[in-house]
Amino acid sequence: MQALIVTIVLSLLMAVGLNAQTHYEEKMTTAFELWQDQKPEDAANLFERIAIGEEEKWLPYYYAAQVKIVESFPKSNRVKKEQLLKEAQSFLDKAIKRNGDEVELMILQAMLHTSRLTLDPSTYGMTLAPVISGIYAEASKKAPKNPRLVLSKAEWDMGSAAYFGESPTKYCPNLKAGLELFAEEDYTPTIAPSWGKDRLQFLLAQTCGSEN
Repeated sequence: MQALIVTIVLSLLMAVGLNAQTHYEEKMTTAFELWQDQKPEDAANLFERIAIGEEEKWLPYYYAAQVKIVESFPKSNRVKKEQLLKEAQSFLDKAIKRNGDEVELMILQAMLHTSRLTLDPSTYGMTLAPVISGIYAEASKKAPKNPRLVLSKAEWDMGSAAYFGESPTKYCPNLKAGLELFAEEDYTPTIAPSWGKDRLQFLLAQTCGSEN
């Protein structure tokens, strides 16, 4: 999980680090650095404060939600995990109200549900699995070339396959397609979501025996 945090944060710091920054970007960079320094609560709190001061910006709430979601995955304590997910949902709802990028927010929503499902797959599987699959299906219609969507959906499909005793390697072509989409993505230095390429390459190497 720490590796995932590092890849997310480094991609964002590299995006803004070599360019002149506004005061808003400087504050966002500070929050990213706190997350990278393994201070997720401080990072989420700063993202929230930035959001309160920047009433037209949706990204601070997006990243506050993402911090909580990522931090929730390894938690085995039900109370602590549910609290993180409750906070994440609140931030996510606020980002939605600010008309944030619909598909990027749908990806986080699916990830949030996935984290809750891991608490007890036998209990939550019947209710949440169709919801997660439905989110990915709807998002795929809206933005089939979003590389983070392709990555997240493929990882969900691979996890589902493994749970049911099937080979996840049948989704390797999807990962390879996602890698091509990352290569094609318009890279303009920005604090907008750009994470995922390193995670995708890791999955390719781990599951498909290839890094590209």
